[in-house]
Amino acid sequence: MVDAHISLIAIELNLPEARVRAVARLLAEGGTVPFIARYRKEQTGSLDEVAITTIRDRLDQLKELDARREAIIQSLMERNLLTEELKKQIAGAETLSRLEDLYLPYRPKRRTRAMIARERGLEPLATFILEQQGTASADPLAEAAKFVDPAKEVPSKEEAIAGARDIIAEMISDHADTRAKLREVYEKEGVLASEVIPGKEAAAAKYRDYFKWSEPVANAPSHRILAIRRGSQEEMLFFTIRPAEERAQGVVESLWVKAATPCAREVGEAARDSLKRLLGPSLETETRLSAKKRADADAVKVFADNLRELLLASPLGQKRVLALDPGFRSGCKLVVLDAQGNLIHDTVIYPEMGAGKAADAREILLDLAHRHAIEAIAIGNGTASRETERFVRAAGLPEKLPVLMVNESGASIYSASEVAREEFPDKDITVRGAVSIGRRLMDPLAELVKLDPKSIGVGQYQHDVDQRLLKQNLDDVVISSVNAVGVEVNTASRQLLSYVSGLNERIAGNVVEHRKKYGPFRSRKQLRDVDGLGPKTFELAAGFLRVRDGQHPLDASAVHPESYPVVEKMAADLGCDVRELMSNDTLRQRIKLENYVSETIGLPTLKDILQELAKPGRDPRRSFELFTFDESVQKVEDLRVGQKLPGIVTNVAAFGAFVDLGVHQDGLVHVSQVADRFVKNPADVLKVGQKVKVTVVAVDLERKRISLSLKTNPDFPGKPAGEGEAAPARKESPAPRNAGNFNGPRSNPGQPGPRKPNQPPPQRQSFGGDWFDQALTKGKK
Repeated sequence: MVDAHISLIAIELNLPEARVRAVARLLAEGGTVPFIARYRKEQTGSLDEVAITTIRDRLDQLKELDARREAIIQSLMERNLLTEELKKQIAGAETLSRLEDLYLPYRPKRRTRAMIARERGLEPLATFILEQQGTASADPLAEAAKFVDPAKEVPSKEEAIAGARDIIAEMISDHADTRAKLREVYEKEGVLASEVIPGKEAAAAKYRDYFKWSEPVANAPSHRILAIRRGSQEEMLFFTIRPAEERAQGVVESLWVKAATPCAREVGEAARDSLKRLLGPSLETETRLSAKKRADADAVKVFADNLRELLLASPLGQKRVLALDPGFRSGCKLVVLDAQGNLIHDTVIYPEMGAGKAADAREILLDLAHRHAIEAIAIGNGTASRETERFVRAAGLPEKLPVLMVNESGASIYSASEVAREEFPDKDITVRGAVSIGRRLMDPLAELVKLDPKSIGVGQYQHDVDQRLLKQNLDDVVISSVNAVGVEVNTASRQLLSYVSGLNERIAGNVVEHRKKYGPFRSRKQLRDVDGLGPKTFELAAGFLRVRDGQHPLDASAVHPESYPVVEKMAADLGCDVRELMSNDTLRQRIKLENYVSETIGLPTLKDILQELAKPGRDPRRSFELFTFDESVQKVEDLRVGQKLPGIVTNVAAFGAFVDLGVHQDGLVHVSQVADRFVKNPADVLKVGQKVKVTVVAVDLERKRISLSLKTNPDFPGKPAGEGEAAPARKESPAPRNAGNFNGPRSNPGQPGPRKPNQPPPQRQSFGGDWFDQALTKGKK
């Protein structure tokens, strides 16, 4: 089936079959996504990582579909139920739902009403009723009289008819085409409606936007689906997903009721029973699952995009750093790290425990900064962070010494992990946490790979989504990010090395052990001496591993060792060596790439090589920029409506973005407040780690909730909607106008206009429930 799979994927992705086939072959040979995307461009037509990952995942899905197909065929063969026609239908099923629909009539079931009716000999009556629908003279009751038999628990004609209808109802429910047509109605026309469970109003306050909610499920955003499902799981909400009853009945009856005759009326009654008792509940369950699957995919993408931005955040680089993990009574844990991130010194200071302790803390801070020639100070952004920042800035350090707040999300998890215990067996968790904060400033990627990505805190309903899907996508992001940056083999941790293309935890550990035993690697060739790192692994990993100051100048670049000969030929043709070629732009401009095209290397790879020669080992991450919070704002109580403040985006969700203002509680910029223009997806405008200037539009001191805006002229509570605001660029913009209303703006309080038949009631546009739900878990420690 592989050829069929390739053809199908090529059609779905609108790609030439040759490219899809090449990717499938390279994956089958053990190639990784980063390796194929970077070093096999000639074979794939320069497909990027996204396309290659999509092909990989679709191939896996189709393999699973084939496995299920084979299991169904085997089950049918064992029970002598497989006909040639059924086998042909099963072979042609292109989706799992179609496959399961075909199998449903033959699936082993628990004892049903239809089974009981068949046991009582009523199947011929059901057949008669179905076949005689077009015959006006056919009388189902007269026919039913033939089946009355008290010994078989059929005491009357009416009981016989009821049993026959049970059989017909199950036949309708099991009919593949009926299910397919009705499934489409549920998915396209189904309405997601939720209500609070009576008596739970107070306990379910955070879900109050969903106490009386309805909207087409096809249009429902992922965060709303997941929020309603969570409310249901917590037994706060009840929800349904159904199309209009008349519409569903019309679909089923149009397929099964053939005339206006006595028999046809019995079929119609069976169809309605099937819809209410069998078909409807089954398809509602399917629609719930398909909506959940779609919501999971959207939420996982949000998490993955946020994680990528965080992993690829600007590194400070190799600087001597003094890092502080703030605290009040327990003091500030202070560590000194050298330029490679090694722990040199650790202590505890107590700047908030009286004048005497503060003076001692100041003396320790100044002494360590001077003695170790500190180049930057990192402060974790948890409890007492602003107080600690104020103390450090007033301590008398050189003005040019940067003092930087660092997002410490997940640092406590790292400090208690096996990884941290291995590295610092004689240090407590507070010291390990401070080390993590300092290293996160120096190189976020190298430090964050030590954590389970789920603990980093940039997700949306991450505990509610498919955990297998989440893990695969987050692992893909980490692998992609690590390999995009490249890894210095002589300084990288085992955790960082394990994400390099072709490596795993075991081989990464062997690399570290080899480095300890024999000293730093002097060339990429020496990697072949590592236990378990064979030719294939070397091929996949070598281009992503850097050997700074190695024996070969290209060992510090992204040029793959397999391409060294072509670079050496370029240098020889120009009468220089490789090192000179890399340092001399004039020489590189004389290279005519077409002269070096061969069967194994083409222009895409040659262009990559030329770019790499100009900037060998170039870090693709943005340059580091200093950032400071507004010093006049230290806590939520300092905020005032109308203030314009600097902030850092900490999380982007489908309904908006969270921004850190330095007050220990993130504020929310609702999607309607992200820009002056209409914005459907906040991720189109904002990224995790982005520096922004926001306006405070509402502050709830009691619950410490902050509403923010990025609009040029935002609305404020009490201000007439739209006052001073430019007209929206798009009339259809559904953006709520009052960002300060944490419960979300309500629909028009006046009488609504007439609705069309079966049209759901008007919806409330809201971000309240989303905000409440996220805020409970989003606040910093």
